[in-house]
Amino acid sequence: MVLTRALALLLFVLSLSAQTPAELDTWVESARRQFEIPGIAVAIVKDGQVVASKGYGVRKLGNPDLVDSHTLFGIASNTKAFTTAALAILIDEGKLNWDDKVTQYLPAFSTPDPYVTRELTVRDLVSHRSGLGLGAGDLMFWPNTTFTRELVLAGARSLRPASSFRSSYTYNNLMFVVAGEVIHAVSGLNYDDFIRTRIFVPLEMIEARISNNSLKESDNTAVPHSRGWRLEGTLKPIAWTRDDVWAAAAGVKANVTDLAKWMRVQLAQGQINETKRLFSERTSRQMWSAQTVLNVGTQPKTLADQQSQFAAYGLGWFLKDYRGHKLAFHGGGLTGMVTQTTLVPDLNLGIVVLTNQEEGGAFQAITNHILDHYMKATSPDWTTLIYENGKNSRKRQNEREEKAIASRAKDTKPSLPLSEYAQDFRDAWYGLASVELKPEGLYLRMQSTPDMKGRLEHWHHNTFVARWEDPVIPDAYLNFQFNNQGKIELFKMEAISDLADFSFDYHDLEFLPVPRKN
Repeated sequence: MVLTRALALLLFVLSLSAQTPAELDTWVESARRQFEIPGIAVAIVKDGQVVASKGYGVRKLGNPDLVDSHTLFGIASNTKAFTTAALAILIDEGKLNWDDKVTQYLPAFSTPDPYVTRELTVRDLVSHRSGLGLGAGDLMFWPNTTFTRELVLAGARSLRPASSFRSSYTYNNLMFVVAGEVIHAVSGLNYDDFIRTRIFVPLEMIEARISNNSLKESDNTAVPHSRGWRLEGTLKPIAWTRDDVWAAAAGVKANVTDLAKWMRVQLAQGQINETKRLFSERTSRQMWSAQTVLNVGTQPKTLADQQSQFAAYGLGWFLKDYRGHKLAFHGGGLTGMVTQTTLVPDLNLGIVVLTNQEEGGAFQAITNHILDHYMKATSPDWTTLIYENGKNSRKRQNEREEKAIASRAKDTKPSLPLSEYAQDFRDAWYGLASVELKPEGLYLRMQSTPDMKGRLEHWHHNTFVARWEDPVIPDAYLNFQFNNQGKIELFKMEAISDLADFSFDYHDLEFLPVPRKN
């Protein structure tokens, strides 16, 4: 018996070394150095076997603790596939259908359009076709806010659509929060408990968590790092983004050991082992079937090898082709941490890359190298090509900002004394914002977001720029508008740069004056 086990172990080790890309460490370390990522973890699953699961670098700058295969990262929007898997489980049990109306389970839920409220289905929630704009409602949970899930759902009734219902793809987190509440209503378990008991436990994902509320300082956890929203400052460790409110969109914390188990089950179309399934093959096919068509952009010449011929969103998964193979994949971004999961069903291949910095180019370069290895394709220097492309993109954006600065109207002043701008204002879905007059000038506080506070710098005419104290929050224009009596009627906001993450959806806000409480 001992010899048999030893032989089995030897065969497993030989199989592991035969399938693991010999240059994996080189690819990862090259990307880690080029993009200045403190820590990276990678797992590869091939033909049902975990052929790589390891960490590189450190969990936190200035601390010697190394990243390993058990280091937890925030996987952010990779969580969306867990949410659709939870729905699939309930569908297989006959408790729910993809095309059931949302109000069947959440009768109080509504949108500004009665038709959309009546017709919105579970499938619509998880395929980015509700008609809401890009990131609409994200300021209800990012940066850290005082909102609850109940308040987020209530706020949805005031979010104006950006397009007609089901007419186009627009990425949105809020609808996944609604999907999480559907899971709660149908199962009787809140979203967090359902994911733990119905997915983590049967897959033996023993270290995975929901949200960062349960993380302790002593845990083997990667720390997020940021250079500030322009990606140009000094790289520093930062605090975790609170994510319990939007857990169904972005809340899972996991390591590559547990995510390898997740990828194996996904590639096996829900089969856990010979006797157990997480979800059926039928619902697996639904999740990997195109639900919403995406435009296929043209890659720059330097990145032509990753040009796709089709792109779509399934149910919790992006879909596209790469070198003739269909991919099901998803990225995830929190402040200071970005990740990606990639599945290649016809090669029975899964790849996950976790990083504790905000440079998405690193995980893409590593993933491309691994894909090329298993597709037996000649691989360019993806790290350099993607790094240079990102640098050029930032350069072009900086040039656009310089043009905006040059067009600024000089020698103008506000129409009113600064004291008359100092008022309370309310947006229908976000709530209160307060403008105060301090000795050094105007100061803005977004009342439901404690970290969103900063001085208002006069730009021109009645436009100001919010310079937030927190450097990871993108600066924003505030444009005050007046009624025919010369009184402030409202102010609107807009990010000053395209480098701002879409979740800072300032453009959806419209603040109207309200009486200030003494």
